[in-house]
Amino acid sequence: MDVQLNYLAIIAAALSTFLIGGLWYSPALFGKAWMKENGFTEESLKGGNMLKIFGLAFVLGLIAAVNLAMFMGPESDPTMGALWGFLAGAGWVATFVGTHYLFERKSFKLFLINAGYSIVALTIMGVIIAAWK
Repeated sequence: MDVQLNYLAIIAAALSTFLIGGLWYSPALFGKAWMKENGFTEESLKGGNMLKIFGLAFVLGLIAAVNLAMFMGPESDPTMGALWGFLAGAGWVATFVGTHYLFERKSFKLFLINAGYSIVALTIMGVIIAAWK
């Protein structure tokens, strides 16, 4: 199997998760609800190792982008990229996250916030990867 990957598109797709996440989890959208559902405060969030969190988040975004690019193949156009990304987010990520949340007894609201982010992020990643030929 000969898979041609556009590494610049993959890096851009991985970086897009930070832009989407920054907006998604901002106070303007779902940040306050996300904090409440997790029991976080502004003070408790300051205690994290941000280099580790953002560095590993980028690595995970790269893995997701490579996986999505390999799944989509070289023939996808932006519309199909959006569809494949949406289906990966809704059909795989959200269903497994939902299963975790059921057993961990996390709220449905938190599920919608986090699964929604994954669906939107993967949809945008699919568009970027497919459009950047």
